[in-house]
Amino acid sequence: MTWLALGLALFLGIHMTRALAPNWRDKQRARLGEKGWKALYTLVSLIGFGLILWGFSQARLQPVVLWAPIRGMNHATAALMLVAMILLAAAYVPRNHFKAKLQHPMTLSVKVWAFAHLIANNTLADVMLFGSFLVWSILVFRAARRRPAPAGAAPTATGTVATVTVGIALWALFAFWAHAAWLGIAPLGR
Repeated sequence: MTWLALGLALFLGIHMTRALAPNWRDKQRARLGEKGWKALYTLVSLIGFGLILWGFSQARLQPVVLWAPIRGMNHATAALMLVAMILLAAAYVPRNHFKAKLQHPMTLSVKVWAFAHLIANNTLADVMLFGSFLVWSILVFRAARRRPAPAGAAPTATGTVATVTVGIALWALFAFWAHAAWLGIAPLGR
């Protein structure tokens, strides 16, 4: 669990600098230059992400079960993950109503993803991983909502339909293939 905790601290810590330590972040950007800051940010992110993957995989070998599985939570998680994938798509598909209204759909996607996985899983490693991302997304979303909304192109019905279509496709890809292929867990059970 130590590697998981260290990975979470590095990955989420560097991703919280804009929200929780903007002055420190600005000083580092001025000291290192834009490219230097981005290189450091990327390096810390990659190391943290690698440690999260390693630590979580190790924790799964000897899970510390905190409660009995709750019946039906996998179905609730599947439904919530559809919402999370549509929000994820909204962060990238241009001119959609989700991004225009919510402003930060990526952070909301992480929030829904983390909550969905918390209700479906029951080990200490799950609580550490998904709980950390849930807290991170709440803090970052609050901080982002305090900043002025960026100006963007007006949303269109086409952009919104494309967002929903891409989100559904991502959900199906993960639900029926990628989750099992990459993580060894078939979320809808085959």
